[in-house]
Amino acid sequence: MKIVIDAMGGDNAPKSTIEGAVLAINEYGVDVILTGDKDIIEKELESKTYDKSKLEIVHTTEVIENEDKPVQAVRRKKDSSMGGGLTLVKDKKADAIVSAGNTGALLAGGLFVVGRIKGIDRPCLCPGLPNVKGGITLLADGGANADCKPKNLVQFAFMSDIYLRKVLNIENPRIGLANIGVEEGKGNDLMKNSFYELKELDLNFVGNVEARDVINSVCDAIVCDGFTGNILLKTCEGVAMGLMGLMKERFMSSFKGKMGALMLKDDFKAIKSMMDYTEYGGAPLLGVKGGVIKAHGSSDGFAIKNAVNQAIKFAGGNVVEDIEKVLKELEEKESTKKDAEEQADTDK
Repeated sequence: MKIVIDAMGGDNAPKSTIEGAVLAINEYGVDVILTGDKDIIEKELESKTYDKSKLEIVHTTEVIENEDKPVQAVRRKKDSSMGGGLTLVKDKKADAIVSAGNTGALLAGGLFVVGRIKGIDRPCLCPGLPNVKGGITLLADGGANADCKPKNLVQFAFMSDIYLRKVLNIENPRIGLANIGVEEGKGNDLMKNSFYELKELDLNFVGNVEARDVINSVCDAIVCDGFTGNILLKTCEGVAMGLMGLMKERFMSSFKGKMGALMLKDDFKAIKSMMDYTEYGGAPLLGVKGGVIKAHGSSDGFAIKNAVNQAIKFAGGNVVEDIEKVLKELEEKESTKKDAEEQADTDK
């Protein structure tokens, strides 16, 4: 198995990406391909200890910056570290790519370079929201598709189910629908129609879920359009960062607070670890013909290593093949239903 890492992508690249690659090789024994400026990568690797037979460098001359327009960057910067990595996945020379670079460009590249799975209308980005049980709730979609149809949410749901089973080892994932109330019939037309279609799927559908309950782990994946999902994601991130900052400020403002903080130091560390995105790797782009993992832009080496582990499980779990299988089953089911309806009309 080979995992390609976009060595030049991310706020802390190439230091963090190369550190993550070395950590992954040493811990998982995986073969890694680094795409980027060969001279810079080799210089960064000089002080590292790792099995050199496990690492390959593919030289590229361009970098897609965060300020670049996603689609234009993918099309014009053909020799970028991200583009080169995506091409390796497309050509089956790598099983998955990990990138902490421009999110929009990675989504566009996943769609236009790696390509959609036949039958998938729109791929979805699925970041994990930390919850109070010490795990994550998968958010599908986290921002790739602002406008959706019920068909899209149905596909997001069963792709999430497969990912949770194969990568996160959850036997019977609970799938929820983001809504403004838990009662059946709540929400706009998209949510109402999606609710009834999701009920028909062979999934552990737990119904509507309000945003305030996501952190309480009432479901393993929450399905929504990307506009709603991105607001939910950014709100959770902002609240977590603000709360941790406020606690630190208050505890450090007095001697009594400092003593209390010292006594609770281990507990605070445990809470911070539970809410830390670096513990959970990256966000998979589900619905494309290969593993595409978006790591957080500010990822350090530890986070990149965890994202590589996620990519290993994605490729080893045959996630793409299972999505193709479910699509075929749904297509056959829809065809049978249509034939039955036509027969019923004929009998009348």
